[in-house]
Amino acid sequence: MQIECRNISYRYASESEPIFENLSLCYDQPGFHALFGPSGVGKTTLAKILWGAIQPSEGNVTKGRIKTVLYTYNLERLPDWSTTGRHLEKVTPSGKDDLRQELVDIFDVRRCLGQRFGGLSLGQQNRVNLVRYLLQDFDLLIMDESLANVDEKTRETILMHLKRLFKARMFIYISHNLVEVAKFCKKIAVLRSGAKKPRVVWTSGQDLQLGGELQQGQVERTMLEIMNAA
Repeated sequence: MQIECRNISYRYASESEPIFENLSLCYDQPGFHALFGPSGVGKTTLAKILWGAIQPSEGNVTKGRIKTVLYTYNLERLPDWSTTGRHLEKVTPSGKDDLRQELVDIFDVRRCLGQRFGGLSLGQQNRVNLVRYLLQDFDLLIMDESLANVDEKTRETILMHLKRLFKARMFIYISHNLVEVAKFCKKIAVLRSGAKKPRVVWTSGQDLQLGGELQQGQVERTMLEIMNAA
């Protein structure tokens, strides 16, 4: 399983300077990986290129054994014409009712099922929306600040269980939470500003698993490597 961009360049029509120029990047195994970098560096644009919603002006993206890529982002909305529970039922593929029930409990959103999406807090909205995506068939799910506004304890519980439930899938996690990225992610791409070379610096996180022991020293070393790279 692999997704790779080779020598991609991209610029918005209104911008004179490219966001990317000859950028290459590769995630080459299932698991929970990260794309990290300062605000405005182009993480969301790169994520949408990997997803396929944006085409680079130069270079190409290849997806070895990855057929379905999904992308979810912070503040994405669900229709408000029905309760969140009814909506989740309607989007659940055949045979995944048990998974839906398990995710509802892991994400602690059972109390939200009788409410409409617009009546939920931002953290509840983000959790319900992510459940919707996890019920679908996918090889790669790109999570762009998808757990923003969710409290730390709940967020960490969710991440641990995602890694347990979807071991054969690939995740690319975009977050500004440095500790979280170093603790839970496996392969971390640090995207740097266009003036810095190389544009992408790689490091490894602890990839903490459910029931595993936190290696604080490793996490701190990874955090330092990320800060020095960024």
